[in-house]
Amino acid sequence: MDEVAGGLPVREFRWYRGRKHYSGWYHASTTGRMVAYESRLELARILIADFASEVTEIAAQPFQLVGPDGGRIRRHVPDLFLVHAGGLVTVVDVKAPSRMKDPKVIAQFDWTRQACSRRGWIYETWSGAEPAVVENVRFLAGYRRRDLVENSLIARVLAAAAGQPTIGGIEAALAGQPCEIVRPVVLHLIWSGRLVADLRAPLNRASRIRVAA
Repeated sequence: MDEVAGGLPVREFRWYRGRKHYSGWYHASTTGRMVAYESRLELARILIADFASEVTEIAAQPFQLVGPDGGRIRRHVPDLFLVHAGGLVTVVDVKAPSRMKDPKVIAQFDWTRQACSRRGWIYETWSGAEPAVVENVRFLAGYRRRDLVENSLIARVLAAAAGQPTIGGIEAALAGQPCEIVRPVVLHLIWSGRLVADLRAPLNRASRIRVAA
């Protein structure tokens, strides 16, 4: 499992003018390594995995499954391989909502689910999440690196959050510090899970916030 989680993608990624899909590499704070993606939708699922505190490893295009499926030999490379605290594994295939009911896609999903089940792995098919949540996680990812925020304020922000119910309240409690320094610390602490906010609405000064249990 460690070899799979820490390995390179099993297929080559190509970039060229006119390509319909948006591909690239994302630096995951969970692992400290680059994770490849082949579409914005796939990037969104990687961001959500990187944000989830229970995920400890993220790998893209981690392996190729090969095996019989009725009278044919099927080959498939899943999109993501996630390892959770405690060793639980989730294999993820990302597909656009418009393709989720395609019979060929459904057949591939069913075959992959059976292959994962035999190894005791969870299999997930993902076509998106609540837009506000995805956009908030995408925004918070810009503050995922601790070395880019004012670390000396972390303890003070957490102390202020214990008595203030909103982001604006925390900033007011630290009025001696510029907002442009305090706000990134607050957002980093939400990303890292030390502060909790409702991500179903856009984050702003009025967003309610609490210290994680």
